Amino acid sequence: MTPEEVADLWVAFKNDPTNIPLRNQLVELYYPLLKHQAIMIKRRLPEQVELDNLVSAGVFGLMDAIDAFDLSRGVKFKTYCIQRMRGAMLDEMREMDWVPRLVRTHAKKLTRAIEKLTTLLGRKPTESEVMSELRITRRELEKMMLDVEVAVVKSLDEEYIENTSHAGAKYQSRVIRVPDYHTKEPQESARREDWLLTATRGLDRTDRLIVVLYYYSGLTMRSIGALLGLSESRVSQMHGAIITRLRSKYSVLQELPCR
Repeated sequence: MTPEEVADLWVAFKNDPTNIPLRNQLVELYYPLLKHQAIMIKRRLPEQVELDNLVSAGVFGLMDAIDAFDLSRGVKFKTYCIQRMRGAMLDEMREMDWVPRLVRTHAKKLTRAIEKLTTLLGRKPTESEVMSELRITRRELEKMMLDVEVAVVKSLDEEYIENTSHAGAKYQSRVIRVPDYHTKEPQESARREDWLLTATRGLDRTDRLIVVLYYYSGLTMRSIGALLGLSESRVSQMHGAIITRLRSKYSVLQELPCR
């Protein structure tokens, strides 16, 4: 778009400020400038901050700048809108940051001290050296180290190199490295199923349900009693009798699987 066409577009929009298509044309025109500013800010922010979040916030700043821009002042719009876009991006980051400012300050202070000592010593400094550099006690150092852990967040969607020692390095998402303590191991599930089939063979329906519901489904004696129309104490008595019979019948079942 030529400068004359840009000027005509601005005049047309200011004569009809409720014209959304005209404003959208202006947003598209200055979008590359917005993207550039977002990239510049992203370079100084933690890696978990998404560029798309900065761009989205900057778009609102750009639209506000377009609505508020006064053509009669003779100021270049690029000069005017940059501050509005950057301000909108930084405001968005402040709202998203749940870590108190004092915690951020402690984290930065500790990080800078460690970097300084690492450069001077040629190795990672000890805790005593860090305490001496910052002139703090061990308790204060432990508090600052905890602040660093709180302030640093890793994205689960971030990709990393699984193995850099071979040519075929594999990129994976960090989320696959997070352990799921609620999911049972396949071997354990298979063992429990084999035990269930063996142990309940020959039991009547009620006894089998007690074993299945207690050891396999994880229900309490009270819940099982409610399902079977029995009291909790009665279910407990029946359970004890069942286990006694099973242990005498199957010598291999000396230890029941954990619930």
